[in-house]
Amino acid sequence: MAAELEYESVLCVKPDVSVYRIPPRASNRGYRASDWKLDQPDWTGRLRITSKGKIAYIKLEDKVSGELFAQAPVEQYPGIAVETVTDSSRYFVIRIQDGTGRSAFIGIGFTDRGDAFDFNVSLQDHFKWVKQETEISKESQEMDNRPKLDLGFKEGQTIKLSIGNITTKKGGASKPRASGTGGLSLLPPPPGGKVTIPPPSSVAISNHVTPPPIPKSNHGGNDADILLDLDSPAPVTTSAPAPVSTSSDLWGDFSTASSSVPNQAPQPSNWVQF
Repeated sequence: MAAELEYESVLCVKPDVSVYRIPPRASNRGYRASDWKLDQPDWTGRLRITSKGKIAYIKLEDKVSGELFAQAPVEQYPGIAVETVTDSSRYFVIRIQDGTGRSAFIGIGFTDRGDAFDFNVSLQDHFKWVKQETEISKESQEMDNRPKLDLGFKEGQTIKLSIGNITTKKGGASKPRASGTGGLSLLPPPPGGKVTIPPPSSVAISNHVTPPPIPKSNHGGNDADILLDLDSPAPVTTSAPAPVSTSSDLWGDFSTASSSVPNQAPQPSNWVQF
């Protein structure tokens, strides 16, 4: 059944091959192509090498119709089914067989030396593959024959696993764990993190310049004289002016009026100019 499922593959095809009738071997030295009538081949046609399973087949076919002329099954190479001649690399001796079991030896030859090389290499590659397949199947058979290791539990068999004792502190209060949205823990803010903003009145003006102290005027030192000095230019270091009498003071009435108001709050002695 397995042989019927095997398919036939083509290994090599050569369109020109010559077939010769060869004389019986005279000695154990091998066949010689010079003993054949090389200029008078008995048949010419096409050679095709196929394989089916582990057996290779050398088929001699007609060039036009493809009719089978002879066939040589090859079970081993190099072997008795295919032999090389001793005096040339372009000629071989093959053993052909018919369906009734009869066999005969004939000689074949190629005009081109490259065709003879391809013929030889095709057979070598096929039987190299056969050897590898045989070794693989032999190894797999040895693996199957080995006793299998049964690691399964028998009926009623149990096992004991010792993981170890896990100790925990007893009596201690567990620390609460704060968690926020999405399961992420949130840390409390640091102490003193609140920032107190001072009132606007206490903020110092960076571009403020404190003016120098204004010297007191010679007009009696009252508040009206201070107001007058604010609007007057800075004193120039010249000769001292003549003293002015109190009766001729133009601001005398203003000073008297301001002093007559009992509820007026006293003005500060030093004014700051903004």
